[in-house]
Amino acid sequence: MEVQFGTPGMIESWMELVALVSWNFPGLETREALEEHRETVLNFISRRQALCVRRGDQVVGVLLFSRKRNMICCLAVHPNFRRQGIAAALLQTALGCLDSSRPVIVTTFRSEDEKGAAPRALYRRFGFQEGRLFEELDYPVQELVMPPREE
Repeated sequence: MEVQFGTPGMIESWMELVALVSWNFPGLETREALEEHRETVLNFISRRQALCVRRGDQVVGVLLFSRKRNMICCLAVHPNFRRQGIAAALLQTALGCLDSSRPVIVTTFRSEDEKGAAPRALYRRFGFQEGRLFEELDYPVQELVMPPREE
């Protein structure tokens, strides 16, 4: 499986995936929110901070990350392509683009939220540790932190 940087030409397929899984992402419930997210994705693509995995012309996994904030911003895999290592490959590639001498942050579902089991297990496998609890877009979430690596 090849992880690659997203390009503007992939935006339609990218957004088809986002629309399919939007129910699982607080803040993406409306058409307007999806349109805003489209602009966000294009912005990340222009900064080479958008990764994806494709099967043919179909985008089946996506990840947005911020070098400035040293953060994983969004990770999603098509339901028909889960449990194939796509999320792990995307995360591994993104971590290679971030500064390992600084903490890497990701916000995900809290432990008691059924939506959180798979993402939390993935992040734990990579060494993320539980951080602060807070609300984002009126939804209870938890920050997970990968401590800096000593060089």
